[in-house]
Amino acid sequence: MSRGAETIDTVNAALAEPRTAGQRVVFTNGCFDLLHPGHIAGLRAARALGDILVVGLNSDESVRELKGTSRPVMSEGARAEMLAELRCVDHVVIFTDSAPTALLQALRPDVYVKGADWEAKPLPEADIVRANGGDVAFIDLVSGYSTTSIIEKLRSDA
Repeated sequence: MSRGAETIDTVNAALAEPRTAGQRVVFTNGCFDLLHPGHIAGLRAARALGDILVVGLNSDESVRELKGTSRPVMSEGARAEMLAELRCVDHVVIFTDSAPTALLQALRPDVYVKGADWEAKPLPEADIVRANGGDVAFIDLVSGYSTTSIIEKLRSDA
């Protein structure tokens, strides 16, 4: 049976015992519209920073707000199911805002992971993570992989 998205309450309940045992919760987020090797490498790198990886997944509505009306290519349900089936991912939660601010406040991860391309950009949600005792980590991106460039290539080859 395949897994998919969970609620914040379900994830928080699942995290209670591991947290009591001292396990580190890592959180990362994104659209994950067309899953590619860059995503996989980033998720593995995020998981390596702790014991449990929670992925915040942009809803279809928030993807459209961020990427335009032609996105997402795949529904939030399909994207959540694919992510949840990856060995390095423990939980997937869909969020509707453009940034996972409320999700970070509710889940209080020990580590919030973003790609290195975010290091020089304003990241207001980092303050929430730090206020709750967490750290922010930036991971290297795998060059040559971008959902937008994959979509553009497919359109130019059509």
